[in-house]
Amino acid sequence: MKGEEMRNEVKNKVKSLGAVKLIILIVMAAATICAYVFHDYIFTQDSIFNQGISDSSFLNGLLAAVPKIIKGVQVVTIILVITTVLIGIINIVFRRSQREITVIRLITNMLKCIVAVVLVIAVLAIWGIDTTALITGAGVVTLVVGLGMQSLIADVVAGLFIVFENEFNVGDIITVDGFRGTVVSIGIRTTRLEAVGNVKIINNSDIRGVLNQTLQPSTAKALIDIEYGESLERVEEVINSKLSEIRIEGLTEEMKYDGVAALGASGVTLQFTAKCPEDVIFSVQREMNKRLKMMFDENGIGIPYNQLVVHMAKEENA
Repeated sequence: MKGEEMRNEVKNKVKSLGAVKLIILIVMAAATICAYVFHDYIFTQDSIFNQGISDSSFLNGLLAAVPKIIKGVQVVTIILVITTVLIGIINIVFRRSQREITVIRLITNMLKCIVAVVLVIAVLAIWGIDTTALITGAGVVTLVVGLGMQSLIADVVAGLFIVFENEFNVGDIITVDGFRGTVVSIGIRTTRLEAVGNVKIINNSDIRGVLNQTLQPSTAKALIDIEYGESLERVEEVINSKLSEIRIEGLTEEMKYDGVAALGASGVTLQFTAKCPEDVIFSVQREMNKRLKMMFDENGIGIPYNQLVVHMAKEENA
C-alpha cells in the first residue's frame, strides 16, 4: 500500500511540473549527457569552436561562446534535476501530517529562491565574471535594501514563527480579521485563505488574533422554537425518546438537548448541539434543523410563526 502511495505521489509531482516544463527538462538532460559524451570535441582547445576557422571575428566569437553556453546548460540542468528530485523525495518521505506539509512547502519556497541565486552566480562564473566581487557587492546591496524593506523582513520572520510554533497548518480552518477560510498555503511572505471560491492573501506580519477552528471538534448548534401552548414536559419526553434515533453524517458525538435557550416573543427556544469537524459544521447544522423539524412534525409539536391579527372597527349608525 505504501509503495502505491509513493507511486501516486510521484505521478502527481510529475503532472504538477506540466508537460512543457517536463519536455524542456528532458531535452536539457539529454543535451547535458551528449555534452559529456562529446566533451573532447567541444571543450578542448583544438575543437572546432576554439580554432577560429572563419575570417570573421564576429563568427569566431559566436563559435567560442558555444562551449560556455553548453556549460551553462549543463550546470542549470544538473541543479534543476537535483532540486526536483530532492523536493520530490521530501514530499514523499515527510508528508505525514498537516504540520509537515506546511513546513515542506515553506522549505520548498525557500529552496527555490536559493537555487535561483545559485544558478545566476554559477552561470556568471562560467562566463568569466568575478562572482566574488558580485557576492560582496550583493551583500552591501542587501544590507541597504533591507533597511528599506523592513515590512518584507517582518513578513518572512512572522512566517517562520507561524510554522515553527505550529500556530496553524495548511488545511486548517482559521478566522483572521473576520474572514473564515481554509489555509491553502503558508509562503515566505504571505498566507492564503480560501473560502467559497474566494482567496484572501494576508501578509504574515499582519496575522494577529488567529482563531484556529480545527484543533478540536467544533460545536454545531440548532435553535428550534415551540409554541407557548405546547406542554414543555411532553416536548422534552418526545426529545428524550426520539433524539437518539437521529443519525447525521459527520457527527463525532450524538446530538444533545441542552434545554430552554430563551423565551421569545412568540415561542420557547430550545437548543440542540452536536460535535463535528469544522469543515462540515454548516452542512451538519442544516441537517440538524431538518431532522428536528421532521421529528416535531411527526409528534404533533407546533412551531410558531409570525401572524398578523387585524381588528376591524364597527361602523356606528348615524
